[in-house]
Amino acid sequence: MTGLWVDEAGAVPRDNAVMTDPEIPDAVAQLAGLLAASSRIVVFTGAGISTESGIPDFRSPGGLWTRMAPIDFQDFVSSAEWRREAWRRRFFMDDMFASARPNAGHMAVAQMIACGRVSHVITQNIDNLHQESGVPDNRIIELHGNTHYAKCLDCGTRAELAPVKRHFETTGDPPDCEACGGLLKTATISFGQAMPEGEMARAEEATLACDLFLVLGSSLVVYPAAGFPALAKRRGARLVILNRDHTPQDDLADLSLHSDIGPTLSAAVETIGPILPGV
Repeated sequence: MTGLWVDEAGAVPRDNAVMTDPEIPDAVAQLAGLLAASSRIVVFTGAGISTESGIPDFRSPGGLWTRMAPIDFQDFVSSAEWRREAWRRRFFMDDMFASARPNAGHMAVAQMIACGRVSHVITQNIDNLHQESGVPDNRIIELHGNTHYAKCLDCGTRAELAPVKRHFETTGDPPDCEACGGLLKTATISFGQAMPEGEMARAEEATLACDLFLVLGSSLVVYPAAGFPALAKRRGARLVILNRDHTPQDDLADLSLHSDIGPTLSAAVETIGPILPGV
């Protein structure tokens, strides 16, 4: 398609995408139109949606990993010292995760789920905010896991964090799995750790079935997850990218908006609210 690059200098015809400055009034109308024309949307979320809830991202300048390098999975497995450091970091962030609440972007996604317009939320985030916004667990595909509980690396048994924290603060070491004695780790995917096969398969299935793939707050540079938007586009779905900054896949998009997610998406959902099923 031929679209428009809209910025402060005006509208310029452009192939493949519509780039819209957040101050352009047409931005919400264009997004609302694409949402209204779709019945099986897949939402793909990255750190940008959660920064609006006060959770800093990891990769950008000033992010968490610029202050403390990530711990490689093999280092965690092989070194008790690195396991202690990993748990120390997790509990250091307790207050941040506990105080974060779903923002307008999360709530707009939850509303579209409730109305039957969105089939799945594929997320790179580990913060549990989609669940807290009311999205059912079976609609959420967590590619990088969830930091609100732990799992045994050997038997997969789930462990709640409160007793893990008590043990760690009392002894200085994390406990072993009560079921098998294996290593407990937050249920997140670390550097060097294999992506979850089941979740990747679910994400691919949802992507292939969608008619609109909506990216919210992802830089689209982390693979293999960043391959899903292009896969959806190849299968004939529309692609919308809503992110504060440019992404390497903007040129593929039918619409690319550079603005805050919460205000923009909630305004679009409100615009089409009367025609959403169940509203």
